[in-house]
Amino acid sequence: MFNAEKVKNDIVKWIQDWFEENGKGCNAVIGISGGKDSSIVAALCVEALGKDRVIGVLMPNGDQFDIDVSYALVKHLDIKHYVMNIKGAFEGVVNEINREFGEISVLAKTNLPPRLRMAMVYCVSQNVNGRVANTCNLSEDWVGYATRYGDGAGDFSPLGRLTVQEVKAVGRVLGLPSMFVDKTPIDGLQDKTDEDNLGFTYAVLDRYIREGICEDPEIKEKIDYKHKTNLFKLELMPTFEYTPED
Repeated sequence: MFNAEKVKNDIVKWIQDWFEENGKGCNAVIGISGGKDSSIVAALCVEALGKDRVIGVLMPNGDQFDIDVSYALVKHLDIKHYVMNIKGAFEGVVNEINREFGEISVLAKTNLPPRLRMAMVYCVSQNVNGRVANTCNLSEDWVGYATRYGDGAGDFSPLGRLTVQEVKAVGRVLGLPSMFVDKTPIDGLQDKTDEDNLGFTYAVLDRYIREGICEDPEIKEKIDYKHKTNLFKLELMPTFEYTPED
């Protein structure tokens, strides 16, 4: 049985210990999307470090239709925040790629905003004596639903071992309003939900992760394939092992 209260307390203590060892006196810097993961990570950091040591970074790409949720989150937590629009950087990169290749690929265009946002978060972090929070959860990591060196990056990961259902339970224990915990995530490109893009629900995925049960063999095969082909995202970069000769 998942004990959300205990897990929440354990994560808070873990964040405190991590900062004591890896950034004593530093601030936690979090890219705020308004979704459950960034909202819950921000709330955990506030409880662990105090609101004065938590900084949110809002990064719309031009106009963001749901940015009001991000504003509501930083107001709810009463944390300092910066708004950094990545539109200029995004369009600059796309224009350069189009000039050389005719047209940017769909995959490259999809992954570019998360990578620009992570570059922005780190830039802000280095100006405010910060450490960058990763906001991925176990369910996303399991099937590779994160951009390498984009939203998959960070200095510490409070939710990396929790499934979506478990993350939501922690959010509720933290007392976050439903608008933050239950907000349906979309890709920001075609307005498809994460589950539309994956081809299965997080509830099905989470049960498979925790219990090894998936009643639909086609979905099980799809999950297994995504897990296997995306494991490299969770591993350190392969390095040639060189041993100097005597």
